[in-house]
Amino acid sequence: MKQTLDLRIGQHLTITPQLQQAIRLLQLSSIELEQEIREVLEKNPLLEETDHADGEEAGAADESAEAVTADEARDDSEGDADPAELDWEGDYEVLSSGSGSGEDDNDTNFEARNSRPTSLRDHLLWQLQMTPFSDRDRLVAIAIIDAIDEDGYFVGGIDEILATLPGMDLAADEIEAVLHQVQNFDPVGVAARTLGECLDLQLRRLDPATPYRDAARMLTDPIHLKLLGQRDFKEIKRLTHLDSETLGPAMALLKGLNPRPGSHVSTAPDAYVVPEILVKKRRGSWRADLNVAAMPKLRINSHYERLIQRGRGSAQDRFLHDHLQEARWFLKSLRSRNETMLKVARVIVDRQRGFFDHGPEAMRPLVLHDVAGEVGMHESTVSRVTTNKYMMTPRGIFELKYFFSSHVGTADGGTCSATAIRSLIRKIIEAEPPDRPISDSKIADMLLEQGINIARRTIAKYRESLSIPPSSQRKSLV
Repeated sequence: MKQTLDLRIGQHLTITPQLQQAIRLLQLSSIELEQEIREVLEKNPLLEETDHADGEEAGAADESAEAVTADEARDDSEGDADPAELDWEGDYEVLSSGSGSGEDDNDTNFEARNSRPTSLRDHLLWQLQMTPFSDRDRLVAIAIIDAIDEDGYFVGGIDEILATLPGMDLAADEIEAVLHQVQNFDPVGVAARTLGECLDLQLRRLDPATPYRDAARMLTDPIHLKLLGQRDFKEIKRLTHLDSETLGPAMALLKGLNPRPGSHVSTAPDAYVVPEILVKKRRGSWRADLNVAAMPKLRINSHYERLIQRGRGSAQDRFLHDHLQEARWFLKSLRSRNETMLKVARVIVDRQRGFFDHGPEAMRPLVLHDVAGEVGMHESTVSRVTTNKYMMTPRGIFELKYFFSSHVGTADGGTCSATAIRSLIRKIIEAEPPDRPISDSKIADMLLEQGINIARRTIAKYRESLSIPPSSQRKSLV
């Protein structure tokens, strides 16, 4: 094979680092964006965060002395190509970006938000230190606590405890006695081996005078719990000799117990949702705006900016100049993110006016292609904007993705949103008689009477997505 040199001319798309940064910021959630801003503020001395009062003053003085001149901006941007998809027009010295709360909130909740969460194991070990145990029983109790899962159940078994402590010559009765002591710890019901035992532990801690307490304890038997899951109330009455007037309140008492007592002890920090978009009705029409009040204010540090001595070429000037460029690109990317998100949100609000006026039943079919065509963006860009971004409305807080749904054909040739159908299914099931739940086939017939032609299996799929059990499991006493 002969080796040759070949010269070819071609074109290819190159994504600049600035455009890559803009795309990455676009897909970050509010919590992730806040973390990104903190990291940038630590690395770049040219960027600083101001409080809301300073941000408002700076926003009112967009053309003040802190803004760089047009000639300086051209000098600083020499050799950099602006990405075509981003709009870099406008002042960038002060910019609202990200999500979160002000400095006052951070100071007030600093200890609660940054302290190490208490695990269930730590909580039980703390109680163990406060309980009088012999050294021998204390080792057994620690082994039992180590075998308790996050839900609070003892999953190890007596045999495993014996195998864990082989040199202590333990008897099963000793381990059982220590287990009963651990079951008296908080939360109530912890260290149970089965669901029935967990519920019985909680019932035993109630006042003996509690109405229907004894009847509820009868229902914690494994056989009776299985029949409860199958809604076979007739067989339960036969086995327990309870009448309907007693069985109903006893079941209600069981429902008030916690089948996962370990969940009361937090093992992970709570995740907060901060809406980036606020929707309000103004002069008879719905309007979406950025949640500026919950956004930190960023701007370029004017003192460091004035220290840049152009033309000298010193290392200090080069350092400040490079960080000034990075700060400007970061602010522009954040501004582009906010403008793009607001543009998409306003299209969604305009398309889904029926939802804001009448609720989920009036939701219209909407896909990414519809919004992308209206805002002049690619579908992938709209997908990034609507993922993990939230909108606060008078009807609650919703992810922007919530307003997108497929369509189902109607009898008159029109379309109906899948979200609206789910809402109708929930409404029908909530109004059904408790002793005669409506089947999926009957729901399909009821929707067909309203002009919505939908198959039974689709009803079942939508019902499962709403976490609603089938009709055989929804039956209850009158």
